[in-house]
Amino acid sequence: MGKNSHFSTKSVFGQLISLIDDSLIKREVKKSNSDRYTKRFKTKDHLISMLFCSFSKCTSLREVSGAMLGLSGKTSGFQLNHIPKRSTLSDANRKRDVLVFENIYHGLLRQYGEFLSDSRIKSVIKKQVKIFDSTTISLFKDILEGVGRKPKTGKKKGGIKVHTVVNADEVVPSLVWFSEAKKHDHQFLDKLKCDKDTVYVFDKGYNDYKAFAHFTAHKTGFVTRIKDNASYINIEELDIEEPIHSGVLKDEIIEVDVKNGTACSKLRLRKVVFYDRVNKREFEFLTNLFDMRADLIAALYKIRWQIELLFKQLKQNFPLKYFLGDNENAIKIQIYCVLIVNLLLAVIKKRLKRHWAFSNLVSFCKIHLFNYINLMKFLENPEKDWIIERNQTEQLALF
Repeated sequence: MGKNSHFSTKSVFGQLISLIDDSLIKREVKKSNSDRYTKRFKTKDHLISMLFCSFSKCTSLREVSGAMLGLSGKTSGFQLNHIPKRSTLSDANRKRDVLVFENIYHGLLRQYGEFLSDSRIKSVIKKQVKIFDSTTISLFKDILEGVGRKPKTGKKKGGIKVHTVVNADEVVPSLVWFSEAKKHDHQFLDKLKCDKDTVYVFDKGYNDYKAFAHFTAHKTGFVTRIKDNASYINIEELDIEEPIHSGVLKDEIIEVDVKNGTACSKLRLRKVVFYDRVNKREFEFLTNLFDMRADLIAALYKIRWQIELLFKQLKQNFPLKYFLGDNENAIKIQIYCVLIVNLLLAVIKKRLKRHWAFSNLVSFCKIHLFNYINLMKFLENPEKDWIIERNQTEQLALF
């Protein structure tokens, strides 16, 4: 084969890291003072090392430090100043404040959020739709208390619950909170910001009438499913318009009791019963959106499936089964670095005109992480060099 037309002066890893503006890292390091008392292994070195762990799917500190020893002469593309030893990386994961990694992630989200967004949903609903859900990641040690009873052996795995808010028109988390796996989901509803131009969509595990009253008082919309054992009073049955009659079985106003200490008040909500022809089952939705069409209420809840796909994507493509530290800080740092990698790859995927499955994109970057391939050119036309070589071979055969 002749000269590679996809050659680049930067490795694939360097090209991915270049999506992170160096000024963003410097600004967040200065703001959080994360390099205080640090002589050699600075925040940027720490960040690059943990991003390398996520891209290459390393499962141990020894694997990260050992693999990075082979980067001699290849660090100019991403300005790595210090390759860590196993103990150095372990200490940094334990001591460096996770806030700097969180702020870098949110800085990248501000930079690329508009590029990643899809305005079609907002143009129909006229409001920002946000999906809220959680996923539990099992831990080998009881660092954060897991759910369920203790086994007979007396040893119990820990669990960290990642509570996530995703804008429905984006493909990456906009807000993340962590808690012990045993903590109930609905306790995090009070962290959501109320806004008259926002609609929150979440599953019935978050049912909390007190929170629903708070949303309603602040003119913030929500859509969820009603619990099977919910207690309410039917107030009024609304007419179902003919064009949407095939899916909507019932549309009614109900009244629920909201208990606040010893006091009790009434809250009016809307219940929509919808028949899903694909799954051949009925769904009962609960909302405070009284002016929206009943079929759109059902469509809004269907959008919630996006966050389940996001959780699946993160768990299948990145090392979230093996953590490089046995402490809460190290676990959170690793999760935020996975989110950063997920965001960078989402940006690459969105820029491409050619379709690539996300899992294939992750695999390609892992295999060619330190090859000097022009990432965007190759992904747009991966067969180009092979076609050129074949044509040259065919022309030579004519002689």
